Amino acid sequence: MDSRTKTRDTTLHLDRHAEDTIKVLKALASEPRWRILHLLSDHLLNISEIADALNMPLSTATLHINVLQDAQLLRTEMKPGDRGVQKVCQRVFDTVVIDLPVPVEPSQPNIVEVSMPIGAYVDCHVTPTCGLVTETGIIGFNDDPRSFFEPQHNDAQLLWFKQGYIEYRFPNRLPPQTTPDCLWLSMELCSEAPMHHPDWPSDITLWLNDVELGTWTSPADFGGQRGVLTPDWWDTRNTQYGLLKEWRVSSDGCFVDGMKISARTIDDIAITSKDFISARIGIKDDAKHRGGVNLFGHKFGNYPQDILMRMRYN
Repeated sequence: MDSRTKTRDTTLHLDRHAEDTIKVLKALASEPRWRILHLLSDHLLNISEIADALNMPLSTATLHINVLQDAQLLRTEMKPGDRGVQKVCQRVFDTVVIDLPVPVEPSQPNIVEVSMPIGAYVDCHVTPTCGLVTETGIIGFNDDPRSFFEPQHNDAQLLWFKQGYIEYRFPNRLPPQTTPDCLWLSMELCSEAPMHHPDWPSDITLWLNDVELGTWTSPADFGGQRGVLTPDWWDTRNTQYGLLKEWRVSSDGCFVDGMKISARTIDDIAITSKDFISARIGIKDDAKHRGGVNLFGHKFGNYPQDILMRMRYN
């Protein structure tokens, strides 16, 4: 994390101005996650071992591990095990220090936020394998692109396609006579393989207002173990969950989870020129890894959120 410094390799110093400070504090505000951090103080354990040691369901342990990893309090690594590849967890810090806000600090920047259901797209062009499901059943027919135009598509909680794109239009809530400074777009997604596959890279690209911002390569289509929110009727042989990824574009460029992926800036998007902000997610025809997309709503996968757009302005 850009605004953190490590002292003697075990101390995390949180800057009160940092956007990720709240994320760390929320991750620590949980008794089960404290127990996990205590357990990992002198052990390297996989998720099954953590669940067994703390007498908690594997799905619950996975959710807590994901939160701690997202806050960078844990580091995970995939290693061979007795039953295939396993995720080994390591605690990163022994001490956390935070500078509390003081009254003389300037007020927080202005931010507008919109949550977009994954089924509320306005345009799409997809190829099989493809499909949509609600939290209770399949919409239309699997591997039939026409199903994406069924009226019920607005209720989708999981959708997938092999190649093409899906497009959303977010309301432009930028107040008059203000200037956008930074825009974030976060979503849970992964590759799309038949059933699922642990090694299935896919180059997933994001466009905003028809401007290509950059590409993130998903490593896999995750299945075999039920997602925390995934309904019981959905077979575990199918895709179960994805990774929560965040695109950020500012005057410094475009980033995915803090890593710069392109020189495109927020000025390139021309936000003030339209009443909406279009967001297109897809697989380019010339992508090196055309491994498809799975996109998760707030009732599927591991994270209880839809597609979330936040915009900071001056």
